[in-house]
Amino acid sequence: MSHLHAVVWIDHEQARITHFSDDAAEQLVLHSTHRPGKIHHKNGPSGGSGHEPEDAVYLHAVADALRGAAEILVVGPGNEKNELMKHLQHHDTAVAGCVVAVQTVDHPTDGQVLALARKYFRAADRMLKTI
Repeated sequence: MSHLHAVVWIDHEQARITHFSDDAAEQLVLHSTHRPGKIHHKNGPSGGSGHEPEDAVYLHAVADALRGAAEILVVGPGNEKNELMKHLQHHDTAVAGCVVAVQTVDHPTDGQVLALARKYFRAADRMLKTI
């Protein structure tokens, strides 16, 4: 993919990655094979916090899919976008360095995510031109 920008909408079950330019877009959807459940036991599955660990294979696949974009916007409804950022900072600093913003959004359509990202990058590009 030879697009300058990328946006990823991510939650615990899927990531919708779109590489795009002003007039074209390519999308990839990745699914987690790990389905974290709600654990109500005080000590959890391994004596830990009561939460299942993040799906590292899933986060690695998302990082690989984002590779090649010069600027990345990360969006999503819950905590997985922050888990992705932690993962990138520890395992893929090159991709982490391309992330320009992390925003909370609920469950928009693919078209709404792309419109949000295009609007974000147009505003950011205008701001850079004025500096």
